[in-house]
Amino acid sequence: MLDRHSLFWKLAILLVGFCLLMIGLSYTWGRHMETQNAFLAEPAREVLRGYASEAEQAWRDDGQAGVDRWLAGMRQREQGWVGVLDGDLQPLGSAGLSAAQVQHLTRLRGVDWPMSRRTIGQPWLRLPFPNSPEQGSLVIELPERFNPGQYRLFWRVITNGIIPGLFTLLLCVGLYRMLIVPLNQLREQARAWRADQLTARLDPGTTRRRDELGELARAFDQMAERLQGTVALQQQLLRDLSHEMRTPLSRLRVACEGETDLGRLRERLHREVDGMQQLVECTLQLAWQDAERAPMNLEPIQLPVLWDMLSENACYESGWPAQHLHCALPLDCWVQGNLNDLAQALENMLRNAIRHSPANGVVKLSGRRDGGYWRIDLEDQGGGVADDDLERIFAPFSRLDGSRPGDGGFGLGLSIARNAIQRQGGRVWALNGEHGLRVCMRLAACEPVQSETTA
Repeated sequence: MLDRHSLFWKLAILLVGFCLLMIGLSYTWGRHMETQNAFLAEPAREVLRGYASEAEQAWRDDGQAGVDRWLAGMRQREQGWVGVLDGDLQPLGSAGLSAAQVQHLTRLRGVDWPMSRRTIGQPWLRLPFPNSPEQGSLVIELPERFNPGQYRLFWRVITNGIIPGLFTLLLCVGLYRMLIVPLNQLREQARAWRADQLTARLDPGTTRRRDELGELARAFDQMAERLQGTVALQQQLLRDLSHEMRTPLSRLRVACEGETDLGRLRERLHREVDGMQQLVECTLQLAWQDAERAPMNLEPIQLPVLWDMLSENACYESGWPAQHLHCALPLDCWVQGNLNDLAQALENMLRNAIRHSPANGVVKLSGRRDGGYWRIDLEDQGGGVADDDLERIFAPFSRLDGSRPGDGGFGLGLSIARNAIQRQGGRVWALNGEHGLRVCMRLAACEPVQSETTA
């Protein structure tokens, strides 16, 4: 469906406007030049008026004889017919008029009139005597050298060739700037990606466009940001993973070289291998979460029930007292999410809270309904973190307590939890609560699912 900002409408307006402009130009300017080329040039008018003045002077000086002498001289000067007539169009000279000449006299034109191109032969002009127009006038067949429109071909080339060509060139420039320039920028950005320049971005003027090319430019920039983030994350994970693997490998080498008790050596090998396996699995999972963009299967989940299952497992694994895990969520707290990813995110947050809380501390899960969402808070009593580190704790391999790798975790739990929540349309952030760190989640709410009963 075309919207009002579609490129189709821009092209349609541009082309329709160009066509209307060409039609209007051809009609108005062409008509104007055609009309201007129909009139006699001013020098030609002056020459013809001079002939009328000479004829009047010959008539006044010597009457009929003077007119005859002047006409004889005019036949030597001009090739067409020339006559001097009175007010009734009768000759003032001695020569009479033929029938053809009388017929021409019915179609006389003024010197200031447009000369029609549709007549056969040269037009006949009537020029009254300048000082006594009522006594007579000069009638002359227009000499060919005075024909108007001497530059008609030139003006036709200008009007029908050069001017439309210039406007067509402007149209091509406009189309080039509208269509080709953004495509050239997209091509240059693709070349930059091929050269591993992932920071290259399109011109803001192109991304602010509201047509299809603007949407394509924004998609290119979003793809570039996504690609840059993925590559940067993978490179960071590889650097961090190689760094984290060096320490257990070094301990294994030292143990193999200096440990004499096979039982203790076996126990250390088992512990270090488990730690490295957990590190590799968590790192691969984080990389998979960043690369996986397929739609998730979402379903209604009752958070209090999910919390009971996770807290039971956490207490069993860590030896944490079950009475120190409090759930203040109402039973109607249902959210729309992916069960596996949401369970893993909550489990990582819970383990992190237990790890950083004192032995007699309390971990509390609470929440409230906020429109179409549930705001879920998981708060521990571990003392919190500095405000500047509230965002950094979600970065991979972030350990603020300076613990040895593997002892206090690898710094991947909260990062995996955030990615899991974000993949199902939620949001995760951290705040400092009254006694410790508060990890907040925003999840889409859904209506409670009624359990089916069978008779």
